[in-house]
Amino acid sequence: TGKCYHTFRGHSAEIVCLSFNPQSTLVATGSMDTTAKLWDIEKGEEVATLSGHSAEIIALSFNTTGDRIITGSFDHTVAVWDVATGREQNILIKMPTNNNIGGKYELLWDAVTGAHIATLAGHSDEVLDVCFDYAGQRVATASADGSARVYNAETKQCIAKLEGHEDEISKVS
Repeated sequence: TGKCYHTFRGHSAEIVCLSFNPQSTLVATGSMDTTAKLWDIEKGEEVATLSGHSAEIIALSFNTTGDRIITGSFDHTVAVWDVATGREQNILIKMPTNNNIGGKYELLWDAVTGAHIATLAGHSDEVLDVCFDYAGQRVATASADGSARVYNAETKQCIAKLEGHEDEISKVS
């Protein structure tokens, strides 16, 4: 019908990312105001504010069971949050700001330990987005170089290079 059921208000700056939990009962929003918020879809109410990053939150996603959410920030950290309490569980990654890798590579990390697993190379410009397929067997990347790539998550090898856009690709799903 196109009817708007709820308008979620509460961030003090632009919302730049969002994600639904697997049960479609919550939506999470990440903002330039350095916070993420969890919203009850049915009630249209804020459930929790996730505070702890010192810079903009630019990416977020629920885990497959919906009891944790992971956020990525311009403060060079990735944090894991407990959905039930809204509390930060741990900081997985603290990236150095002066590394030699830049943004042309996608780094894979173990979500439990925070250990670096692999570096996926191939793009000639910044990697702007990344996602796993639902089975966790493939990783897709989008880049400012105008291409997308698909990698085998086990072997870390590029299995497809998708070209044809004239400008950057900012999202992949």
